[in-house]
Amino acid sequence: MGLTFGGGRISWGMARPLRFQYPGAVYHVMARGDGGKRIFESKEDHSVFVARLGEACTSHGWQVHAWVLIGNHFHLLLETPQPNLVAGMKWLLGTFGQGWNRVRKRRGHVFQGRYKAVPVNSTDADPYYFRIVADYIHLNPARAGLAGGAKGELAAYPWSSLAAYASGKCPSWLSTDRVLRAFELVRDGRGRRAYVAWLEARAANPAGAIDAVATASLKRGWYLGEKGFRDTLQAMVEKVGLKKRRRRGNAEAEIDRDHGERDAELLVAAGLRELGLPPDAAGLAGLRKGDERKALIAALVRKRTGAGTDWIATRLSMGHPGSVSRMVGKVTKDPSLTKRRDRLEKMLGCGD
Repeated sequence: MGLTFGGGRISWGMARPLRFQYPGAVYHVMARGDGGKRIFESKEDHSVFVARLGEACTSHGWQVHAWVLIGNHFHLLLETPQPNLVAGMKWLLGTFGQGWNRVRKRRGHVFQGRYKAVPVNSTDADPYYFRIVADYIHLNPARAGLAGGAKGELAAYPWSSLAAYASGKCPSWLSTDRVLRAFELVRDGRGRRAYVAWLEARAANPAGAIDAVATASLKRGWYLGEKGFRDTLQAMVEKVGLKKRRRRGNAEAEIDRDHGERDAELLVAAGLRELGLPPDAAGLAGLRKGDERKALIAALVRKRTGAGTDWIATRLSMGHPGSVSRMVGKVTKDPSLTKRRDRLEKMLGCGD
């Protein structure tokens, strides 16, 4: 059983992610264009990525259950029978990125920092999170205003696995059975048509939205599953000694806190750069504790990560943690400040 960890710059989840690798793992994988730029600019870009994905699946034994490409990012619901996520993603993103740069005669990063890969509980006994990730991916074109409802059939969007669900023409690396089984549908044409019809209805009204609980789980968690699944992942961490210095019984809180603070640091650093503020706490101390720009970053950190007010107060030189809570509350209650926070969030590429 493998378990690896890695680092990188800011990404969709602001994470320096824990890299859980184990046989049969299922992940929600996502990566975004560097600086939020569009990476799928042409039909050829889309086609090349899908071809490279197929090659990665073949060479690494992967199975994909859902995928979508949307302008500046992609999502995968990916299963790795062998613990080789890191090696496969390095090959996939590296190969695609090199080709993308070569066509444009440019150098530099194509993708923004580390890709995000969140382990998903996919057992038949607990298929809820597997279902919401599959739906989240397939409804992405509707949320982006590209398909569904008045925009036409969701299944007609060409750069999503839903087209294969609708037609039944799937490459060897795309498996529809597990999604259909998770929805308790027969694994044949009737089941596929029922699944597509379900998504078409959701895409039409209200534009592919998913419920608030599912959204929060997808955007904030370091895993997707119930307590037993979390405990299994935690046991992996403890087995390799990642938290051997911590008291027994506090490992879960330490993992959540450490991961949240890593996320927060990347988000704060990017926000400070975007707003032209000093990068370190000493420089920030020269600004008012209640500076609205600090408050915007603090509010975004609270929205996107699990970092506490103590950490935010120290990192942004905002004084007492209670002051952080008050300033964050002010941002969330003031529509103009909320819009500024959301605009900053988009600038940093933290969107869908």
